[in-house]
This record gives sequence, structure tokens and C-alpha cells, in this order.
Amino acid sequence: MYKMLVLDLDDTLLGSDGEISSVDRDALLAVQQKGIMVVLASGRPTGAMIRFSQELKLDKTDSYLISFNGGEIVSSRTGEILFEKSLAKEEIADLYAFSREMSTSIITYKGTDIISEDSDQYIDFEINLTKMNFHKVDSFVDEVQYNAVKCILLAEPSHLKRVEERMKTIYTDKSVSISKPFFLEVTAAGIDKGQTVGRLCTMLGISSEEVVAVGNAENDTSMIVFAGLGLWVENTDPELYQYGNGVVPSCDDGGVAHVVQTHFS
Repeated sequence: MYKMLVLDLDDTLLGSDGEISSVDRDALLAVQQKGIMVVLASGRPTGAMIRFSQELKLDKTDSYLISFNGGEIVSSRTGEILFEKSLAKEEIADLYAFSREMSTSIITYKGTDIISEDSDQYIDFEINLTKMNFHKVDSFVDEVQYNAVKCILLAEPSHLKRVEERMKTIYTDKSVSISKPFFLEVTAAGIDKGQTVGRLCTMLGISSEEVVAVGNAENDTSMIVFAGLGLWVENTDPELYQYGNGVVPSCDDGGVAHVVQTHFS
């Protein structure tokens, strides 16, 4: 029997309008009444996940948020950070230099702020997506004199794929993955959604075979592979289908509700 349902947010649980549909919301509220733990696992910062956690009433349960692509585990009830692994400020400065060399923008986070010295359509997308404040600075390196959980390099998708390929050959001590086609997410070594779902399961005494995970993008692959049942929503690059156990309707067609009705009824 499955005990945990792990859901990516953007383009998986959230539709193309950036919201949870009433069909999916009702299904997730009902499945929690059966004792199933619903965990949100996103590349988003924790602060940009809270309203969805509250909408699903996860803040009323002993559930968890996995944010920053696996960089943090946070209690949905108390807000306590149970796990965190960051990039050192020196590593962030090096990533900044790489971003300049590769002609990409770069952002990181501080509290409820997005930090960058750049400004473009891709950063605007992140601002609109997360509803976080944008703090534009004169010098990224001078500003980021602290450790941070994640950086994102941003660029036109075909260029960013080339950047990803080079980055993976140079930064073998980092976790690197694309979320949206123009977001290249960088976290510390050993950090991805799958490994962090595994950490949470260890804390809770849940086996991987008791987990269902649903995602839509490259950065979801590790948790899809980890889960006893890993599913892709239909609006996923078909090249990723091979890593899962099946495909469910798209984020705009009640895919999450379909998972609940099919596997938790």
C-alpha cells in the first residue's frame, strides 16, 4: 500500500494558469483524510510554496515541503527546516564567473528576495512565477556574501542546453538540472529531489516502494526513479517517459486527481 504521494508543482500539480485546479485540490484533500501523506517537491524556494501548502491544508497536517530542488526539507506545520544543504559563497562566486563566460543570467535567493545584477525576460518569468521580490544589485558577488541553497542560470533554451552540457563536465561536484527550458538549476553535490525524498522517507520510516511520485521535467527524474511508482504527466518531454512507470493526463486535465483515483482509492 502506498503511504506517500510526492508532487512536483509547476506544470504538474499547477496548471498552465499557475494554480491548482478544483478537481486536483478536492482529490488531494480527500486522500489526506485516508492518512496518505502529500508532499510537495519543487525547485521553488520554500516561500514560493507556502500558499499552495495552505490551499491543500498541509499546514494542518504533519506533512513536508521539499524546496530548492531538494536543498531543503521543511515542516509544513511549523516551518521548521529539518534538512538543508547550501552552496558556499565562494562556490556561488565561481558560478557567477561561469555565467559571465557562458553569457547567461544568474540569480539566487535571500529570504523572500530574488537576487541578481541581471534583468531579462527569464528573470521576469521567475518573479511572476514565485511572486517574490526582485532585488537588483550592482554586483552579484559583492551582494552574495552568504551561503545559499540554489542558484539558477537563465538563457534561451537551446543555448542553455549547451551550457548544461559544459557545466556537467566542469562542475562534477554540483547537482545540475533543467527545470523549465530556460532555468538551469544548480545545488550542492548530492542534492536532487530523489535523494531528498529518500532522506525524508528515512526520517519517517517509509520505504521507496510505498511512495508515488509525479513530475514533468528533467529535475523530477531522480524522484520518479526513486519512487516505487514514478509517473509523468502527459505534458512532459517524451524522452523522459523511459524513466517512469507510466504517463497520466496533463497538468491541465486532472492528472493528479487521476493518480489519486487510480492508486489511492
